[in-house]
Amino acid sequence: MDSTQKAATTQMLGQLETEKGIDLVKSTFSSLLCEQLNLFKAVAPMIVAEDTGINDDLNGIERPVKINLKDMPSQNISVVQSLAKWKRYRLARLGVEPGEGIITDMKALRPDEDLGPIHSVFVDQWDWEKVITSDQRQLTYLKDTVRRIYCCMKKTEKAVCERYPSIEPVLPPAIKFIHSEDLFLQYPELTPKQRENEAAREYGAIFLIGIGGELPGGSIHDGRAPDYDDWSTPSVENYRGLNGDILVWNPITNAAFEISSMGIRVNPSALILQLEKRNCLERKELLFHHMLMSGQLPQTMGGGIGQSRMCMFMLRKEHIGQVQASIWPAPMLDDLRNSDIELI
Repeated sequence: MDSTQKAATTQMLGQLETEKGIDLVKSTFSSLLCEQLNLFKAVAPMIVAEDTGINDDLNGIERPVKINLKDMPSQNISVVQSLAKWKRYRLARLGVEPGEGIITDMKALRPDEDLGPIHSVFVDQWDWEKVITSDQRQLTYLKDTVRRIYCCMKKTEKAVCERYPSIEPVLPPAIKFIHSEDLFLQYPELTPKQRENEAAREYGAIFLIGIGGELPGGSIHDGRAPDYDDWSTPSVENYRGLNGDILVWNPITNAAFEISSMGIRVNPSALILQLEKRNCLERKELLFHHMLMSGQLPQTMGGGIGQSRMCMFMLRKEHIGQVQASIWPAPMLDDLRNSDIELI
């Protein structure tokens, strides 16, 4: 796509039609996802107590936003970064049986994000979690779930293209499964993001398996917290990890575009192993971790699917600020005005 085509594509929907398109994408995809994965809507928190271990620490270095409450001055409260662990706790409280799950409209703040065309301090995603059986803790079940999610993406793109004929479908018929170990061996001289670009460009849509576990040589493809996704359990042959990322090739940004991070969650043995690998065994004493190790939490799988990311991709937008309301640095705003990109 040359610069003229790119400009025409990114400007094909004005702000009014973009707002309507955002609603179309969100309502269509969420409805399809609930049907495919047997999910029901659940109310989600925006703040959690810090001493429970329920907040997501992402890669382990991001700072959560902390707040002080007048009526709870001694309690440490933080804004959620995602609901990866809270959802499992909630499923236990609800007594949900295997085969059913919840979906939430998660709204979070991540102040350590590097702001740019695809990153905002405000994060909105469909955070979903489903109860599974111990027998379903395997790669085949993970792949089946990914295919179901991808089916929802394909149908959503079809609905968008029917509503807006100027938008052409780009998603391939099927999603390609690739182990992070294989991608490393194929492109050992490239960075993880460069490897993702090569694979996404070649296949159009990929699920990269095993994010967080060690690659040949001891590095990791990308960071993952040790206490929700299982990135250490052997899956097939010499591979490890029951988690991964859904990535598509974005023709507007000309790069791999992450839509979802997801996976089968840790069981007690995987939790201990991963806490040891990340040198944070002290977390065993936190409420969430104690409940998991004592058998009070169900076995689950789940993930987060970016709402603004999905809208940005489906509506062929160049900047995430075109599909969500957030705050941006003044120099970035000046550059965007010069590029005739209108933010919400």
